[in-house]
Amino acid sequence: MRVVITGAAGQLATQVIQFLEQGHEVIPFTRAQLDITDLAAATTIALLEPDLIIHAAAMTNVDGCALDPDASFRVNALGTRNVALGAQRCGARLLYVSTNEVFDGLGEEPYWEFDQPGPLNVYGRSKLAGERFVQQLVSRSYVVRTSWLFGGDKPHFVSKVLRLVDENRVLRMVSDEIASPTYAPDLAQAIVALIQTDAYGVYHLVNDGGCSRLEFAQALLTMAGRSDVELVPISLAEFKRASTPPHYSVLRNFAGAQLGVVLRPWPDALADYFRRVR
Repeated sequence: MRVVITGAAGQLATQVIQFLEQGHEVIPFTRAQLDITDLAAATTIALLEPDLIIHAAAMTNVDGCALDPDASFRVNALGTRNVALGAQRCGARLLYVSTNEVFDGLGEEPYWEFDQPGPLNVYGRSKLAGERFVQQLVSRSYVVRTSWLFGGDKPHFVSKVLRLVDENRVLRMVSDEIASPTYAPDLAQAIVALIQTDAYGVYHLVNDGGCSRLEFAQALLTMAGRSDVELVPISLAEFKRASTPPHYSVLRNFAGAQLGVVLRPWPDALADYFRRVR
């Protein structure tokens, strides 16, 4: 199978590439190699005649999206449209990586794949627009929503917290933003399993369970042996930032589980992360 992967330098795509490069022809594109915001990207992709496109490129700086909505929609919406047009022209399947932030976070139960999106912020709106382009333009497509990705080579929540505790013994952590931490290698494996099927549609692929930012930090500091660090709970309202994340956006993997595509509980994945980095 010939697979084009966008966002190839990102923490998810690098993991997917490792799983796919054995046995498949993988054509990775970094941002420098393919400008998805240029309509010509559709032609570039189509001429390669891939069997599958995994579209992981995105503007994921949530606060940056709030500060520059034009850039957010140019990359996450119109950039995705261009990739989808490339898939349409060559008849390729397309997998699009989306986010938990397409939901408003006003509920108290995990979101199903069938729940109505209603994003609160620019990032979520731009990613939802990307979902719609994919669904409108490509009949054979997967939309994979995930959240709080950690474990790749790029900076992520776990690595940032560990860096902060090198200089601080007291950290303020939000206690009322709750979602599903997701380990990049586990998500990559789930994606590889999903693309072996022709069960197209929307999927929530996250490590099982949910927690607050505070609980996530508590768990990772315990595993890192940093009992010397004090965590001070604060609310989202106290944590001033450009964007407004949903309060509760835990995702339920229902559709994937029916295919046998499941991810282990997030504490187990976090423990595996620490085993690997050590």
